[in-house]
Amino acid sequence: MDSLTHTVLGACMGEAIAGKQMGKKAMLVGALAHNFPDADVLFNFFTTQANALLTHRGITHSIFFNCIFSIFLAWLFLKYTKNKAMIFNRWLLLISSGLFTHIILDAFTAYGTGWFEPFNHHRVSFNTLFILDPLLLIPLLIGALVLIILKRNSTRRSRIVYAVLTVSGVYLCICIFNKLYVKHHVEKDLANQNIIYDEYMTTPTPLNNLLYNVIVRKQNDFYIGYYSVFDKTSSVHYKKINRNDSLLLTYKNDDEIKKLIRFSKGYYTVTHENSHLVFSDLRFGQLGGWYQPEAPFVFRFNIEKTSNNRIALQQGRFHSVKPDILNKLLERIKGINN
Repeated sequence: MDSLTHTVLGACMGEAIAGKQMGKKAMLVGALAHNFPDADVLFNFFTTQANALLTHRGITHSIFFNCIFSIFLAWLFLKYTKNKAMIFNRWLLLISSGLFTHIILDAFTAYGTGWFEPFNHHRVSFNTLFILDPLLLIPLLIGALVLIILKRNSTRRSRIVYAVLTVSGVYLCICIFNKLYVKHHVEKDLANQNIIYDEYMTTPTPLNNLLYNVIVRKQNDFYIGYYSVFDKTSSVHYKKINRNDSLLLTYKNDDEIKKLIRFSKGYYTVTHENSHLVFSDLRFGQLGGWYQPEAPFVFRFNIEKTSNNRIALQQGRFHSVKPDILNKLLERIKGINN
């Protein structure tokens, strides 16, 4: 998830767990604990782009790492703070709830989270939330701001924080229900269309949990479509694209390319654009793909050779975004033009 959602969720959880013992400082500690796993972004300054993709949400997002650091940080806070109301077990609950809620929430997105590092490189991804979901963020943000304004001894603090956390929990349950509903529909529709496939995935489009990007894989071919929970027709319209592995034959032994492929979990396509190759990760969808089938993919990397004949990756950028893209998104969510 995005850093702001992690911050305000951590602040609200800190208030719920230790607000009575620490006052508003509990919100600060909760917010810091909830952001601690993302310290791995500091490694980006010392490594390549492909390495950075795998380093982020790697070891610092593992169950092993967070168990160790929960105990260590709880001991550290107990030793160097003078708050006698905060015993070790409460420090442990405050810190561990932030660390573990962070890695669980991250696993709901498509990026993938290394829960089992360093023993296994499998990355967990439930593909249930977009990385920034306003309906999850806004109640938490409002709640955190109100808690900052209210006095420490206000009797309303507990009611507000539990109400906010309940609303967020209910919304997350709705997102899970939407995911299961879309999954059921897609499987039924694939059978009705007689589409034979190896595997498929569904993941929310930007800023919502109602319109899903559907990617179906059959060997080296992908079928990409969109389905909204409000669609009035049952059939998903798919666009077929090829992985184009042959374009990577020259670079098949390059470590950077191997890491890109590993990161994408095999959901990628390679194209020629402006005299260089572009590697696109399909899992993150297209910016505007719900109404413009040829829209570029969000996660894309230009593959270029350097002067010493090594591979350099440059993250692709969008030259322009149409001003009506959000209106088109809302229309497609409503089931218009499906």
